Amino acid sequence: MGLIKRILGICKTGHPENFDCWNYSNNRVEIDLDTAHELAKPGGALRLEGKGLPGKILVINGVDEKFHAFQNRCTHIGRRRLDPVEGSDHVCCCSVLGSTFNYSGKAVSGPAKKNIKTYQVVKTDAGKLIITI
Repeated sequence: MGLIKRILGICKTGHPENFDCWNYSNNRVEIDLDTAHELAKPGGALRLEGKGLPGKILVINGVDEKFHAFQNRCTHIGRRRLDPVEGSDHVCCCSVLGSTFNYSGKAVSGPAKKNIKTYQVVKTDAGKLIITI
């Protein structure tokens, strides 16, 4: 990511191309993997915002081939979002200082001292991801 984008706090991870691939109700996010093409391969990610969701969420298909969900808010600079770190099992703040966290949410490098919140993710046999908030 370019330095200017990092200074401005612009993350690489976008909203789903198909906004209807997910919905939220009763403290659960449901994502249809057939229509959430961003999550089709390890390293893929999308960010969820809106639809009554109480906070921003980053969802990734990890390099460990498991799905992970995080509160999409850096604990160092709270307004900055997170992005997956290509080819690793970490997510990183989009700021210049780039606090980095592992898939468990633990702060592993950078200025952030607090861990990020993670959410339980279950993949159903019907090709859905269920994230419990």
